[in-house]
Amino acid sequence: MFTKDFLWGAASAAYQVEGAWNEDGKGVSIWDDFSKIPGKTFEGTNGDVAVDHYHRYKEDVKLMAEMGLKSYRFSIAWTRIFPNGRGEVNLKGIEFYNNLINELLKYNITPFITLYHWDLPLELQKIGGWESKETVDAFNEFAKVCFEAFGDRVQHWITFNEAIVFITLSYMLQAHPPMIDSPKKGFQASHNVNIAHAKAVKSFRDMGIKGEIGITHVLNPAYPASNSEKDIKAAEYAEQDTFYWYYDPILKGEYPKEYLEFLEEKGWAPTITKEELELLKTNKSDFIGVNYYQRRLVKSNDENKKLIKSRENSTGAAGNPSYCGRYIVTVDPNCEYTKWGWEIFPQGLYDGMARIKERYGDIPIYITENGLGDQDEILSGEILDYPRIDYIERHLAVCKKAITDGIKLKGYYAWSFTDLLSWLNGYKKQYGFVFVDHNNNLERRKKKSYYWYKDVIETNGENIK
Repeated sequence: MFTKDFLWGAASAAYQVEGAWNEDGKGVSIWDDFSKIPGKTFEGTNGDVAVDHYHRYKEDVKLMAEMGLKSYRFSIAWTRIFPNGRGEVNLKGIEFYNNLINELLKYNITPFITLYHWDLPLELQKIGGWESKETVDAFNEFAKVCFEAFGDRVQHWITFNEAIVFITLSYMLQAHPPMIDSPKKGFQASHNVNIAHAKAVKSFRDMGIKGEIGITHVLNPAYPASNSEKDIKAAEYAEQDTFYWYYDPILKGEYPKEYLEFLEEKGWAPTITKEELELLKTNKSDFIGVNYYQRRLVKSNDENKKLIKSRENSTGAAGNPSYCGRYIVTVDPNCEYTKWGWEIFPQGLYDGMARIKERYGDIPIYITENGLGDQDEILSGEILDYPRIDYIERHLAVCKKAITDGIKLKGYYAWSFTDLLSWLNGYKKQYGFVFVDHNNNLERRKKKSYYWYKDVIETNGENIK
């Protein structure tokens, strides 16, 4: 059974919903810059307006309240607080998030803040971005300002969203900014992100902020495509690649030895100091947030296939070898797939949480993203997103079983509350409970899933089987 204090939520990210990209003193982020390069996003879409949440947050929060939403996870645009990434605080940015937090609390909706959801200030990228220790220190200052400004009302904090995604797509696939073709620089950036996380955790605790702080990682548990020794080994490689390397430093305070040796052999290993390892060891997360959409069914790369780099091949579909060349993600002909080629496999969410518990103990878990990207059917003005209802219901069923089996699952955040800008995919890929009509002044309309999730919340998931 779901606990009485279970946080039924929905999530978003600043760049994908806010718009107002250059208003009230906001600076330019790497995504504001990158999305305007021809060919980089679907049909040239960008977040200049997005779904205009910046101006319509009261309307959106009212819709959340009507649904009965218990919690809303959102990110803070770093460039609204520090237009250049550091220096003078932009008070208009503080004011906006104060207003949003207060509006949520007015309706008893618990705010859950993500500090970094990919929108690095462009001025910091010019000095090296996440490859630079200056960016690490700038992030800590940004975090401290947010703790000070909002920590009296916000008790749930996430430092980073999906480092595996923004590192891999930036440095291995060049599909996201800063588009640098260098795994070595990518792994140094991933280590610097871990250090930035640990420093922010330390600041949070040193400042005496009440509540909890953690990180969110993508969860793509790997399964061998066959019982062959090669495919089993390929699945082990995949787990090291996107599970152990990213979760171990946060939850164990150390890097996985075997994978670190592999990086050293490739000449990709980051520079790691004893002081940094001590910082990781003494500032572990209070919880782990997981974003789950699909598992990875993997086979050995016997044909030595090379990675094809393109916008289309960076969205998670099977067929390409990994950037390190050690395995290929493949298709299960017996499984369902979304219109974007993502496998629908709820059991992977359960198995992934079980693997977290097995490797890291009874760490509290939040599902910080889970949802269906689709093109919703509209009939006689009604948005009939029944596939989304089915998708979420099946994933909630394994969440319920996980709690019964002793996993400390504390909340579920559907991605997303409204339709939003889906990074490289524009507005064609819909995720929300609320339809946003881009042909009619961004009008908000409730989908079938909106009413279904409202019932789930009201009954605390009693009817989830």
